[in-house]
Amino acid sequence: MPADEHAGRATVREATFDVLRELGLTTIFSNPGSTEVAFLSGMPDDFRFVLGLHEGAVVGMASGVAIGRGRPAFALLHTTAGLGNAVSALATARVNRAPLVVMVGQQDRRHLAFEPFLAGRLEGLAGEYPVWVDQPVRPQDVPGALVRAYHEALTGRGPAMVIVPQDDWLARAPATHEIFGPQRVLRARIAEPEAIDELAALLVESEAPAIVVGAGADTPEGWDALVALAEKLACPVWQEAFGARASFPQDHPLFAGYLPPGRARLRDALNAHDTVLAVGAPIFRQYAYEPGPLVRLGTRLALVTDDPEEAHRSPSELTILADPAAVCRGLAERLESRPMPSRALRVRSERPAPGDPLTAGHVLAALAERLPPEAIVIEESPSSRPELNERLIVRQSLGLLSAAMGGLGFAVPAAVGLRMALPERPVLTVVGDGASLYAIQALWSAARYRVGALFVVMANGRYAIMDHLASVNTGKPGPWPDFEGIDIAAMARAFGCPAARIETHDQLVEQLDEVIPTLGAREQPLLLEMAIVA
Repeated sequence: MPADEHAGRATVREATFDVLRELGLTTIFSNPGSTEVAFLSGMPDDFRFVLGLHEGAVVGMASGVAIGRGRPAFALLHTTAGLGNAVSALATARVNRAPLVVMVGQQDRRHLAFEPFLAGRLEGLAGEYPVWVDQPVRPQDVPGALVRAYHEALTGRGPAMVIVPQDDWLARAPATHEIFGPQRVLRARIAEPEAIDELAALLVESEAPAIVVGAGADTPEGWDALVALAEKLACPVWQEAFGARASFPQDHPLFAGYLPPGRARLRDALNAHDTVLAVGAPIFRQYAYEPGPLVRLGTRLALVTDDPEEAHRSPSELTILADPAAVCRGLAERLESRPMPSRALRVRSERPAPGDPLTAGHVLAALAERLPPEAIVIEESPSSRPELNERLIVRQSLGLLSAAMGGLGFAVPAAVGLRMALPERPVLTVVGDGASLYAIQALWSAARYRVGALFVVMANGRYAIMDHLASVNTGKPGPWPDFEGIDIAAMARAFGCPAARIETHDQLVEQLDEVIPTLGAREQPLLLEMAIVA
């Protein structure tokens, strides 16, 4: 930035607000503490403050906004306690590739050496999940550190953290010192022709290729390019297991379903293919360890990703580190068309009969029949996830989102943030009752800021997935109790969020018929607690 860009600004605080304006970071998600008071008190009128009642909800809401808009959002955290509460959410943001600028308050710089009350050892508290961490050497470097954090977050697609001692805000801002960091960074998305040629040659040699798609390809351009490539190859397209986002239209005849997460079933699924191309997905996400190779011997593996870590750890014969949409578009242009096979759409479970005891299948079938193609579904219901993947067909980019890290507490605040970022799209989350309790405080923010998301809670009164795992692994129950007495709908109402408890199929149909047609236009959140049998 020009050396005199902020000439005449009296304080670091004022210079920082100017920088945040230039970066488009005028919405502040926070649960504030005393180390942030000097920054926030008397905040300029053109800034918006969004209060979250827990730091996990703060980061989750900011992550939803960042994912929805495709550019960084701004979260402000209190010193050790706030950052500590947010670590799991920051880990999820990193694995979900949500660009965040995270500012963390610190005690007064002038006596940090004595570790006063609220002093934090903050640089390593979030581990390696931030893509960049800095505590500026002097107060005057704070605005520039935020500029760099913005670009680090966008390039690294994760949280970039700046630690600011509370006395920095009232320090005098120099009139002539430059704000370090570029005004703009243009990120080229052109794949090198030589790389595309090499991958095209590998695919030409294949008699029976397959494609595995993942979250890294979930853009409108990525969808279009993958459809063109799959149709040129006339090959099945699998969705990665435990993927955070869908990257291929699931009503397309070439969509083969979700890849199994275990090695034995994975080998069976891909057994007929001599080449497997992963696009925007690691090779391959697993859960429980199983012995044996990932794929049968002789199957060639290739990867296209823009994530360096994903590229470096994948056991592929050929990896291209580039924009997936650009590479797939180039491949589709180079390859000759193959005859399209006659392939039936996936067979899905029959619609459950009304009047049966309410199950997850009833709820998901009813949603599947009513959701518009542009709906965004955030999933965090581990015991219902296989059936959700089977029933809810993703037809557009950003149609499905889940916590790639596997931790709970992402879905409820992320739904709030996504609806804020994309008010023209219907947003709902399908979340287990146990999972909802990890960030239920976000319902207060949804109600306070009139965010019209729908929260569908699958309430079976237990950790059903844990009960299942205990049974499979030991044949014995786990030591944890059920929690059937928790009234999720009442908790939602206590936070100011309208809620209803659904106990029959007739109630379910009646509520969804009323809510779904207007979901894209809602200005008020709604929670529906589904009393289901496990």
